[in-house]
Amino acid sequence: MLIRESIKLGIMGIANNKMRAFLTMLGIIIGIGSVIAIMTVSSSLTHSITQTFVRMGANNIMAGLRKRSDKELERGNDGNAGNPQKQMNRKEERITDEMIDDVKREYQTEITSVALNEIIGNAVLQSGMASANVSISGINRGYFDSNDSRLLCGRYLSERDVQERKPVIMISDKLAGQLFGGDRQSALGRPLTIAIGNMNYDFYVVGVYKYREDTSFSQEAEEDVVTMVYIPVTTGKEMMHSDDGYGRFTIVAHPQVENLADFAAQIETYMNRKFFGNNKDYQIRTVTMSSMKGSMSNVIRSVSIAIAFIAGISLLVGGIGIMNIMLVSVTERTKEIGMRKALGAKNSAIRFQFIVESMTLCLIGGISGIIFGLLLGAFAVSVLGYSAVAPMSAIVGAVVFSMIIGVLFGYYPANRAAKMNPIEALRYE
Repeated sequence: MLIRESIKLGIMGIANNKMRAFLTMLGIIIGIGSVIAIMTVSSSLTHSITQTFVRMGANNIMAGLRKRSDKELERGNDGNAGNPQKQMNRKEERITDEMIDDVKREYQTEITSVALNEIIGNAVLQSGMASANVSISGINRGYFDSNDSRLLCGRYLSERDVQERKPVIMISDKLAGQLFGGDRQSALGRPLTIAIGNMNYDFYVVGVYKYREDTSFSQEAEEDVVTMVYIPVTTGKEMMHSDDGYGRFTIVAHPQVENLADFAAQIETYMNRKFFGNNKDYQIRTVTMSSMKGSMSNVIRSVSIAIAFIAGISLLVGGIGIMNIMLVSVTERTKEIGMRKALGAKNSAIRFQFIVESMTLCLIGGISGIIFGLLLGAFAVSVLGYSAVAPMSAIVGAVVFSMIIGVLFGYYPANRAAKMNPIEALRYE
């Protein structure tokens, strides 16, 4: 029998029993719809994470000091392992400007800039009678290369500000509105006083950046939200009477660096060998945005696959339902099968007709499930506040899988129909 005629007969068989066909396809629709919805949410979350890390700095390498564990200390060969008193008296190591400059010279073609960010602490920012609680961060010019801070007016902090320890500050547009009101442009050049404990420090505003709302839930009132202000890192250290070292820094790699993880490992090895080879307490560790993004994406993907696998069990149930309904259809059409075989229809033609009918059921159910899954996934993603990303591979896979289910679960009823004895089939009541 021609394929077109087999498909036509299959559709006619489904059309003659619409409710039964719908109930039969329901398992396929729910199964495929659930898988598509889960994969849509997974793809959307992964896409959102990727975009977030890109904004944060896809080429960033975070390098910092990590204290070795007791087991690592016990493996040391400096004679101090196992001597707690001597270890307690060791001075905490720091990363110096000389070390950072050395790394920049060694990898000058691979490094675009180095970002420094030292948290100074919380303080009160005053302008006349107005005041606001803020968090102070000491930075250098490279800090703005490592993130997506958006300058609205004025200028960024410069290397000259850092070198000369200038009393300059960058504030958010939200803070500018609280302290000065009106246009944020009016905040430029205005004096501010930072009150930390019993000490007051005078600064003047050189730039206003775009404040980003915190996406996490907060119980604070709008006016009580603490915003970040930026001052030169050297100025901040001078205020706090701290040393010139750093606990961590961020390297912004050049876009030409193909394997960021390998480059990060090179920097880690280089600094540990050159600067911390004799240090048994501390060593440099690096981490990249790509590794963090990959870890989070892998977690989301693993959880999604696990849930999708559980949801896919309903596909098995749907396949069994299709096999049952096809067996019922074969029984109902026994005389029809007998007449066709009596007129010369081959077993392969009978078998093919019922397989096509089963595949048609699964295909219609699969397409309906895809539409249902996309709508459900888009709704779930919109509730979470992300943009929907359709997983094309999952859609194609769902269509193929539904066809496979049609063949696998439709073969037994089709084969049973093909092997019927035409005389017994004609005599069937």
